[in-house]
Amino acid sequence: MMLEHCGEVLEISIPEGTRDVVAALVEEHLAPIAALFADDTIAIPRLLVSDMDSTMIGQECIDELADFLGVKDQVAAITERAMRGELDFAGALDERVALLEGLEETAIEQCLAQRISPTRGAGTVIATLSAHGARCVLVTGGFHRFADPIAERLGFDRVVGNRLLIEGGKLSGKVQKPICDSATKERTLREEAAELGDGARTLALGDGANDTPMLRAADYGVAYRAKPATRAAANGWIDCQDMTALLLLLGIDRKSWVRR
Repeated sequence: MMLEHCGEVLEISIPEGTRDVVAALVEEHLAPIAALFADDTIAIPRLLVSDMDSTMIGQECIDELADFLGVKDQVAAITERAMRGELDFAGALDERVALLEGLEETAIEQCLAQRISPTRGAGTVIATLSAHGARCVLVTGGFHRFADPIAERLGFDRVVGNRLLIEGGKLSGKVQKPICDSATKERTLREEAAELGDGARTLALGDGANDTPMLRAADYGVAYRAKPATRAAANGWIDCQDMTALLLLLGIDRKSWVRR
């Protein structure tokens, strides 16, 4: 088990079956904290598959886009319930996108420029893991029009996401099918891992219910400032805002970080 608190890292061994007890104790006395549980020595992964909204960036893109039509509160309420696992993701996505019908396509670029920003430390995490030989994949239930420039800015190798349909320079209120959902995220991780071959350690990073299957499928499933059910399903978590805590959990010395 690796713990990070206030910039200090502690590695401890615990008896099998005591994880939940230890997790509750460290949260009670050391929160906010970052932690990673593993059955053997923690190693730098060869694959990172990460969610985008509220993970690699600090916002939910669809909520911010909805604000350009004055329906942010309505859309955000659906987003919150979907991320908690209270709604079917596909149905919730269709419902939210339908509320964007008629929005000028130019609002996408405006929203990206004015409202969307990377999470603190996200660029350093991707640059550092890439420098250590990891392949980095951004997989999102959000949209390529946001994810592609974010991925380029942060240094991801591949993007998997959804596509908004445009008609006459305006959003049609529909999304291209099939959509990128929780099954897509898990499948992407498994397929990418298979390409790397046996023994390649994998790491998944996310915050919502649709990230849970890929967190469970990864060697290291890390919940970043996550919803309760997602956090409970992960074998690691980061509660602090600075994502570079992940590098400390992986045992990567600050001297070898690639700052971005």
